[in-house]
Amino acid sequence: MLPLSYALPFLLLLTTAFSSAFPISGFPSHKRAKEGYEIPFQRVKSRVLQRRDGGVTGETGLGDNSDLLYTVPIQLGPTLTSVHLDTGSSDLWVTTDACTTASCGKLTTPSYPMTSFNASGSSVTMNYGDSTTGTKASGPIGFDSATLAGIAIQGQTFAAVNFTTNTVVQDGAAGIFGLGFPAGSDIQAAIVEAQSGPLKPTDDFVQDTYKYGPLLARIAATNALEDDVFSISLQRSEIDVGIDNGTLTIGKLPDGVDNSSLTWVPVRLYSPSEGGLSPPTFASAEVYPFRWEIEIDNVYLDGKVLANSTVPATGGVDNTRVSALIDTGNSLIRGPSDVVNSILTTVSPNFNPASTNSLPVLDCTAAHTLAFQIGGKMFPVDPRDFISDTKATNTKTCEADNVVATDPPGVGALFRWSLGDPFLKSTLVAFHYGNLTHPSLDPPRIGFLSMVPDNADALLTQAVEDAQSAGGFEITSEAAPTASAAAEANSAITIVPTSPTVPTSASSASSTVSASTTDSNGPQTTKASNGAGNLRPNGVHSLQLLCRSKSDGINDSWLRWIGTSVSNWPQVELSIALGVGVPVTAMIFT
Repeated sequence: MLPLSYALPFLLLLTTAFSSAFPISGFPSHKRAKEGYEIPFQRVKSRVLQRRDGGVTGETGLGDNSDLLYTVPIQLGPTLTSVHLDTGSSDLWVTTDACTTASCGKLTTPSYPMTSFNASGSSVTMNYGDSTTGTKASGPIGFDSATLAGIAIQGQTFAAVNFTTNTVVQDGAAGIFGLGFPAGSDIQAAIVEAQSGPLKPTDDFVQDTYKYGPLLARIAATNALEDDVFSISLQRSEIDVGIDNGTLTIGKLPDGVDNSSLTWVPVRLYSPSEGGLSPPTFASAEVYPFRWEIEIDNVYLDGKVLANSTVPATGGVDNTRVSALIDTGNSLIRGPSDVVNSILTTVSPNFNPASTNSLPVLDCTAAHTLAFQIGGKMFPVDPRDFISDTKATNTKTCEADNVVATDPPGVGALFRWSLGDPFLKSTLVAFHYGNLTHPSLDPPRIGFLSMVPDNADALLTQAVEDAQSAGGFEITSEAAPTASAAAEANSAITIVPTSPTVPTSASSASSTVSASTTDSNGPQTTKASNGAGNLRPNGVHSLQLLCRSKSDGINDSWLRWIGTSVSNWPQVELSIALGVGVPVTAMIFT
């Protein structure tokens, strides 16, 4: 969809707000369609909330519908249900008992009762999709308590959806839980606009994140967590069902994982001209994050570097930088059409990208490694996650349909790649929001740890042999652990949002800036149905349009050297301004 004019957002915000993410058109019991799904999480017993050194931490397991849909249990007011977990979007919404079969289809999980609804007086429409896909969800915005992984917070904004074309609600989820940045939140934009008036300048929007922002961003900004971090690991439920459980951790890394083992890289920031948030008057030099997006060095197939895409960017954005969205809401890996076609024709020589009837088939035992170089290190996709079965009983011929094409970079979506489930099943990923009001004081960053074993090729061969002996590949599904979540909810720790403390000047806080670093070891040689991950904007976000400035002399080029200039720093604790500016003790990630 073409960008709207600069004047339209003022009118649009009166009735609706716009978002983006992949839609989810229905998928068969275990097969994907051509466009892809979104959002991952997995099974594991939910663990009891822990306090360490006065900090709050939480951990929970996830539901997994055949590697296509990952859900997490959440208590929203009186309702315990499960929602699709999505680092590619920023808003929380659930279906209500007013969401009829005609408006929402056949629901499979508990809905929110409208008799308990505390209305804000505002409504929202959230659009999900890229140029070839599109779904939406709409309804009134309200407030209620929310409990996630044994951590409770009061007054959480959410959309009580009474109409949606997004089929996550028919496939094991009551809605979508976006873990993205406040700048991408349609709900926050709609509420702040209704409460405070026009969103430009953006002072009220930025300062009110602690009241109206996305759930996990609000939790991170309370100064209550042990560490300002959350992490995601996913389980494999196709081709070779994994034994390791997937988890969401909040306030800590998974047990047994040391911070120094991760490769940390800075999040790419969005200037207003690129579709990002216009800075508030009290932080006029700041550039804000919009997505969990990072720059990548190179892409490799079977050890050979692939040429960069020549597909031009749109909207006048930088055509030379190559970045990737880290999206748990995307069941596939999406990339530039020319690079994707090169990958598929290499692994399947008879594949014809120009023919809609042509499929990139290959022998199931053919082990191929697609790898992304991030922060100087190689992060491969496990060969078992590169393919899928064409039919459960066909153990000879598989399909390389986990890699598909997507739109080129444009305003509001600067990335060329979206790294979804196949990448995330192979990689433990940790996310650090940083300072939400003054990102320069504590930049947001993402940490990566490859989980691909050295003998992954042999494990694929063994999995195929086992499937041939069994007469087909094993496929599993697991519901989100709502029973254990219910037990935790009874003893949940409630944390309280705090009004931000704005630094008096950037220079006064300069000593607290913590640089993002990468691992010092350097480079190593070594299907779809549609979901709710936030990929290309199906209509540019209304807040982006509202805040975009034609004169933007600020950019985040300084981030390019971060990650290579500092290495092997020891862990240090110091006082920083977290999230919305609340002084806290945090850790410099190394």
